[in-house]
Amino acid sequence: MNLYPRLLQFIKPYWRQIALAIFCSFFVSAAIALSAWIVKPVLDGVFMNRDARLLRLLPLAIIGIYLVKGAFSYAHAYLIRSVGQKVIRDMRNLLYAHIQHLSLKFFNDNPTGALMSRIINDIAMIQHSVSNVISSLFLEIITMIGLAGVAFIRDWKLALIAFMVMPLIGFYTNKLGKKLKNISRRTQEKMATLNAYLQETFVGARIIKAFCREDYVTEKFRVQNQKYYRTTMKGVRADELTSPLVELFASIGIGGVVLYGGYQVVLGHTTPGTFFSFMAAMMMMYSPVRKISKANNAIQQALAAASRVFDLLDTESEIKEKEAAINLPEIARNIVFETVTFQYNSGGGPVLKNINLKVEKGMKIALVGMSGVGKSTLMDLLPRFYDPQEGRILIDGIDIREASLASLRAQIGVVSQEIILFNDTLRNNIRFGRLDATDEEVEAAAKAAYAYDFIIQSAQGYDTLIGDRGVRLSGGERQRIAIARALLKNPPILILDEATSSLDTESEYMVQKALENLMRDRTTFIIAHRLSTVRDVDKIIAMEGGRIREIGTHAELLNSNGVYSRLYEMQYRLQQGNGEERSWLE
Repeated sequence: MNLYPRLLQFIKPYWRQIALAIFCSFFVSAAIALSAWIVKPVLDGVFMNRDARLLRLLPLAIIGIYLVKGAFSYAHAYLIRSVGQKVIRDMRNLLYAHIQHLSLKFFNDNPTGALMSRIINDIAMIQHSVSNVISSLFLEIITMIGLAGVAFIRDWKLALIAFMVMPLIGFYTNKLGKKLKNISRRTQEKMATLNAYLQETFVGARIIKAFCREDYVTEKFRVQNQKYYRTTMKGVRADELTSPLVELFASIGIGGVVLYGGYQVVLGHTTPGTFFSFMAAMMMMYSPVRKISKANNAIQQALAAASRVFDLLDTESEIKEKEAAINLPEIARNIVFETVTFQYNSGGGPVLKNINLKVEKGMKIALVGMSGVGKSTLMDLLPRFYDPQEGRILIDGIDIREASLASLRAQIGVVSQEIILFNDTLRNNIRFGRLDATDEEVEAAAKAAYAYDFIIQSAQGYDTLIGDRGVRLSGGERQRIAIARALLKNPPILILDEATSSLDTESEYMVQKALENLMRDRTTFIIAHRLSTVRDVDKIIAMEGGRIREIGTHAELLNSNGVYSRLYEMQYRLQQGNGEERSWLE
């Protein structure tokens, strides 16, 4: 992967600012070179020739030099860092947008914390390089060229002696930079692992405390953190070795200059002013050389981070939309699953096998079966969270793979057992179903979902913040907000995945009432383990081993002595053992 051209593509839109910054750097470098140049007239003119007029002009010259240097240095730094921040902003926006359009399988295969590390930490590493390193790199290179010019003008022989060590500096700097790049990539990977563990343990704080495992998870974190520390210190050793090596080689060059140049002054072949002007230029020049070497290290670290970022940007979604995808019209007739077979991984067996099912518009369909038979997976195929390896799914005779994802998913609403709410207001969580909805429409959806009463009793009403994942709401309240969100979207097709599980009796009653409003006049698929919730549907689909074993009404399947009948009997015995009412079974 050629990283430099790809990084330059992000910098290219801001080339005018970079050009202006380079223009400013010429003035800064000229001021630095001039400060080395005036050493000769100061020594020879003022101190050797005792020129009083030159002495009076000297303070003004020094002030003028540093005034120009300061003004243009500020402008240069501001422009370059501005470009750096814009590049990082653009890169982070692009990466986040790309991740959002990847398939659900990608999110299942990659820990959330690791993805967060790519967006935050990896790009932060690039940010340091683009914002700070490039800022100094342009300036130091031009400064070094200017000071080298002064050195050659003063004494080209001395300059050749001083520059003999430059190939050694370049060789070892490049070698250390490559080593640092490899270490930096491993460091970023360790940080991603650490972030993933942090995210996992913070989300699971309730379970950790319930099992008194605070010390256990803390020790695991300490081990992970120690691995990160060790890898980081390898990078520190490689990075910090650069400056001593540069200074060592520079001292060899300076020693040679002092020896040869000193003899030239003693023999009267050159003046002290010329020699010290040269020495000033050389001493000032080794500082840019050291900074450029450090900048190379930072660039190598940034390239390691960039390779991880571009790896992610190059990841293609498994769910691809055709170039000539059509806008799917609203369902008018039916949904058909034709010989659908699906498996998650190529090494595993099929989760769904030869599924054939036809659902007419407006029907309420229940999918029942033991855990793991493929009920949720089958429903994940309808909005194309996954694509089947064999067979196809048709809406009004149109293969859903021929339709745009936006037009397909606009017709489908999902309410699941695992409610996802955002750390925002109640109003905005409901409005997530349709962003252009008015406040009146949001309120109407809340009323239909039986959420209105508890919303207006909240501290700030609809503007109440509900916390991370809706933690400030009860389970039933979160469920009703999710139903209100689906009502606001107003989709013709609805998927309810265990929507009333894990609720107490009162909450379930309120949620069931809300669901009745939600299901009215919609084609509805209900995934349920509790058979009491699906007695009144139009058809029940009983699944076993990834296949559809039975289709029928509650009464038909109960009399068939098949899969549904066995599930029914199992739940009946469980209810009897718990001493609960059996009226729902009769």
